[in-house]
Amino acid sequence: MATRMAARAGGGRPLASRVALVGAAGMSVYGASAGVFAGGARRWTSSSALSSPPERNDGWTDGVRDGVVGAIGKTPLVRLHTLSEQTGCEILAKAEWMQPGGSVKDRAARFIIEDAERRGVLKPGGTVVEGTAGNTGIGLAHLCLARGYKCVIFMPDTQSQEKIDTLRMLGADVRPVPAVPYTNPTMYQHQAREFADTLENAVHGNQFDNTVNAEAHYHTTAPEIWKQTAGKIDVFTCASGTAGTIAGTSRRLKELNPEIRTFVADPPGSCIYNYIKTGKLERKGDGSITEGIANGRATHNLQWGEQYIDDALFIPDERTVQMVFHLLHREGIFVGASSALNAVAAVEAARAVGPGKTVVTVLCDAGYRYASRLLSAKWLESKGLLTAVPEAYRSSLLP
Repeated sequence: MATRMAARAGGGRPLASRVALVGAAGMSVYGASAGVFAGGARRWTSSSALSSPPERNDGWTDGVRDGVVGAIGKTPLVRLHTLSEQTGCEILAKAEWMQPGGSVKDRAARFIIEDAERRGVLKPGGTVVEGTAGNTGIGLAHLCLARGYKCVIFMPDTQSQEKIDTLRMLGADVRPVPAVPYTNPTMYQHQAREFADTLENAVHGNQFDNTVNAEAHYHTTAPEIWKQTAGKIDVFTCASGTAGTIAGTSRRLKELNPEIRTFVADPPGSCIYNYIKTGKLERKGDGSITEGIANGRATHNLQWGEQYIDDALFIPDERTVQMVFHLLHREGIFVGASSALNAVAAVEAARAVGPGKTVVTVLCDAGYRYASRLLSAKWLESKGLLTAVPEAYRSSLLP
């Protein structure tokens, strides 16, 4: 870790002084005030015996929140029982599917809009334009409705129909375009920027290179994790699309305690695994069924926090699909493929650091946005992934 931190230390803020971990690393129980919910068993875990059921305490002191904007953030931290038992580590996940827009991208959407408002580039009645695989667009569309803005979304035509339909239901002007490499001038991110430039009182969200995306996680996701674990965290891992989550969260957690290890998870067809390992933007694998993650370039958000990322994990689609059904049938949590990939990464990170540690990841969104694909035997077979579904669960698939 020290070698990687030194090698990639140029240009970033210096790490804060070391902060000792509170208590024993990898404790399997937490006081209720830490805000860790023992999912599946539907119970709070406590550090001392109780003679009567504890009062509800979700770790937060706020009461009524201010509309949809106030509802963003402060999501539960859920213990994944089967993965914890399998690895001997505490594997915890931020339940980002509980955001008002249904995904972790609500955090970036809020920061992007509020930043544009503060800078005076977005005024009442204006338009927000974004290039997105869907979830950031959904978060922006919710906020645009609440604040009286118009919303225009450019997205690859390879994304799930559920996300396209949701955006249109939210009043967004959705413009699917062919999925092409970033170097192609017709790529959806470029089209979004160029269209925004043609409008008065409009802003291009630019989620990939607007570092308020990473700052959203620096100021919200990481402090929440720190509070919910009472500082007892050894590892953080998640995938990278825009890189806002991995960069912002890793940077803040490393400043709180430089001993925390951070791993970026990457699917086939992406360059981020090799970039972190070797500094070269070389693809590993041919492509992935995951949506909203993977990249062929180092975004500004990644550069903002890359020196705080220790290592990378490569996660094949077969393991991602297997984890979708494991979480659904063993934990009762239906998540999308990127969330399942994060859970696989948490298992791999736990194996890398050894038992007795606390590993935190992110469950980005729910699987309902991908049900026509992830639950379709025909679609999975077309991708060569039907056999990745554990045989015991195949009877639950749609034709």
